[in-house]
Amino acid sequence: MLSTISRLQAPKSLIGRSIVSGTITSTSTSTIQNSLLSVTKRRTYSTDKTKDQSIPNTENDVVTIELPEKSFEGYLVDIPSLTYQTSKSSLLQMYKDMVIIRRMEMACDALYKAKKIRGFCHLSVGQEAIAVGVENAITKLDSVITSYRCHGFTYMRGASVKSVLAELMGRREGVSFGKGGSMHLYAPGFYGGNGIVGAQVPLGTGLAFAHQYKNEDACSFTLYGDGASNQGQVFESFNMAKLFNLPVVYCCENNKYGMGTAASRSSAMTEYYKRGQYIPGIKVNGMDVLAVYQASKFAKDWCVSGKGPLLLEFETYRYGGHSMSDPGTTYRTREEIQNMRSKNDPIAGLKMHLTELGIATESEVKAYDKAARKYVDEQVALADKAAPPEPKLSILFEDVYVKGTEIPTLRGRIQEDTWDFEKNDFAKTY
Repeated sequence: MLSTISRLQAPKSLIGRSIVSGTITSTSTSTIQNSLLSVTKRRTYSTDKTKDQSIPNTENDVVTIELPEKSFEGYLVDIPSLTYQTSKSSLLQMYKDMVIIRRMEMACDALYKAKKIRGFCHLSVGQEAIAVGVENAITKLDSVITSYRCHGFTYMRGASVKSVLAELMGRREGVSFGKGGSMHLYAPGFYGGNGIVGAQVPLGTGLAFAHQYKNEDACSFTLYGDGASNQGQVFESFNMAKLFNLPVVYCCENNKYGMGTAASRSSAMTEYYKRGQYIPGIKVNGMDVLAVYQASKFAKDWCVSGKGPLLLEFETYRYGGHSMSDPGTTYRTREEIQNMRSKNDPIAGLKMHLTELGIATESEVKAYDKAARKYVDEQVALADKAAPPEPKLSILFEDVYVKGTEIPTLRGRIQEDTWDFEKNDFAKTY
């Protein structure tokens, strides 16, 4: 199941493209929109997600990327090459991935304000390049675990937009069956979505240990924020990973603010890529998906070749507040936010590359954007129509154990709450 996985969401590989003798040509907007759902069932991903199986990888599809010198800074390691080759189809794929994620997050914002999403909700608008760049550099055999800003990662790991939004709205068709909400999303090879700050770091270290123990050609990408970087469990994980030479990539998503506190006010040292001390590190321009991809690919190769852990610091920025309850403007200026939007936006940056390299025209890019908006709107409607969990107590005891491995009975809060798995009911009724 981990080697191949059918993507449930939009057929992003075919939005705005038709294949003629191995080259990419544009299609009409109506064709783009009409093909969105019908193609989904036909599309599968191999263990290398960067290779879209619906598009032949021909010499005409290869393009050379030249990254700016400021893309990387290294600590105890040579930085990745600033020049590399990839496919035009891969660049288009990454653009569509980011547009879908942004539209999904904007939909979350609207649904929250309409009170259809309740509780905690943390959006990643502005940070889309990290989830997309990482996923395009790894395979489905690799593990990914992150904090509560996890919607984009869940989508990139294989969940549909509908199943993500349904979870946020507490519906049974959600990725966690409506029980987890925004901070507890899961997909094959994706271990959350974790609500406790920094708690996912030792878990990600354990995932790396499992890969090593099973002698798998895979590693664990373990992400955390700058706000979690001073946690003791982070440094304990670093120590264990280095001692055991584990294949783990620790990724600090430095979006400059831990909740409402600037990084410089909470960390005595803000060069997070050096915080591993005895673990080599690389600072990466996290607003450039092409730099994120290259660094992630370098990190994956580093780990699976037996060199042990590596630390990546993705310098990024969130346009919104820490969560939906935070306006995000009391601890920073509107001018600062607008400056980042206008000069460093990851989607606009990749769009510029697509047009400069002759991969897509302005009209084709607009067609991709329009198709993504239509698709997400359709997914919102489907998620909104999904049913909530049934009001029955047995749901509370689901997924405690893998089916077939349950213990006979499970104690609840009090003795009368003891659940009998064979009866699928309380052990005693009073």
